[in-house]
Amino acid sequence: MEFPPRSSSKAELLSSLINPSSLNKQTFSSREAVYTTLKQLILSLKLPPGTAISEKEISLEFNVSRTPVRESFVRLAQEGLLEVYPQRGTYVSLIQVDLVEEARFMREQLERAVIRLACVQFPDEHMKILEQNLAQQQECILEPDDERMFGLDEEFHSTLFAGCNKKNTWSVIQHMNVHLNRSRMLRLSSDHHWDHLLEQHRSMVQAIQQHNAQTAEHIMQEHLHLTVTDLAVLRDTYPSYFQ
Repeated sequence: MEFPPRSSSKAELLSSLINPSSLNKQTFSSREAVYTTLKQLILSLKLPPGTAISEKEISLEFNVSRTPVRESFVRLAQEGLLEVYPQRGTYVSLIQVDLVEEARFMREQLERAVIRLACVQFPDEHMKILEQNLAQQQECILEPDDERMFGLDEEFHSTLFAGCNKKNTWSVIQHMNVHLNRSRMLRLSSDHHWDHLLEQHRSMVQAIQQHNAQTAEHIMQEHLHLTVTDLAVLRDTYPSYFQ
């Protein structure tokens, strides 16, 4: 069973999500608007792995010339989100398992270190953000919203880095996360039983409050190792999405 389509057709999907009137032209150039929107559609799996897209259809939907579209395609290809085949076309890249594992490995090493730092000292204002985040995750479980839950998960982890004055480290992680994030999004979308994820996040916050670095690091390690188990299941369920 493949990932459930978000729209009856790709054309309708693009038409509904790429709305030129909704783009703030004063904030974004045409290139940035195309790049940002396409990246969001790919990472959220609204444009699933393997989907064919063309400069012509995107330029028509955005009502822009092909130049900003071509530049956006190049940028997305450099990030590993598009595959460009001369004479054949451009496709949303398949999820590469080895890159998922490499990103998970890097995150595990860095996040275990960061949560240990958080257990030594963590600002009250960032703790409040974590607590608010947990409450919003609970709301999301009661009324499932894949993209919101993914965003809250990202915010939870980025807040840990911010509270430990490691924002730049989090930014570096994001450059390697594109394949990992799509597998995470696929997992959230295909299984709405998110209680275990929330409970792990709550346990991390409690360990930080108790300055229990050993427990916090252990929970973080278990939390990030879920990706390994999930990946095996996802590859069996959605084989056409993986390389």
